[in-house]
Amino acid sequence: MGTLSQYVFPLCVVIIILWGSFKRVNVIDCFIEGAKTGVGTVLSILPVLTALMVAVSMLRASGAMQALSDMLAPLASAVGIPDEVVPLCLISPFSGSGAYAVLQDILKNYGPDSYIGRVASVISGASETTFYAISVYFGSAGISKTSFTLPCALCADVISYVTAAFSCKLKK
Repeated sequence: MGTLSQYVFPLCVVIIILWGSFKRVNVIDCFIEGAKTGVGTVLSILPVLTALMVAVSMLRASGAMQALSDMLAPLASAVGIPDEVVPLCLISPFSGSGAYAVLQDILKNYGPDSYIGRVASVISGASETTFYAISVYFGSAGISKTSFTLPCALCADVISYVTAAFSCKLKK
């Protein structure tokens, strides 16, 4: 199986080049034009992504994330979310890599088969990096007003957290 996966990407590239040649498309020019567009997109969303990463790092380094976790823990417990998972719930809408680091820490401390580990795993798989996704997609499309997107997306995140805890409790 490992050998097949080595050849999938090169095979796709060869098929695209052959198909483009068959259709009499200048593949090199199309590739260069696409790369130019991609660089422009990256440059347009880079400031927003940089600000997002700096804000998440500052929240974690300052202890504000932990203080907010401690403050929200009673509310989370009331809806069935373990206190230990609250930091994951707070960071996952902002940073996928930060959420992954928190998930690793939870799994290392409590184990993947524990209730806490299962809830954290389901939350990690069922939630979205909301602020990142909005900044990338809206930024690349040049949309500055998110309107109802952000409140609805955050509501969906909260629902996924509660549902994850509930579904893991059924298996308990």
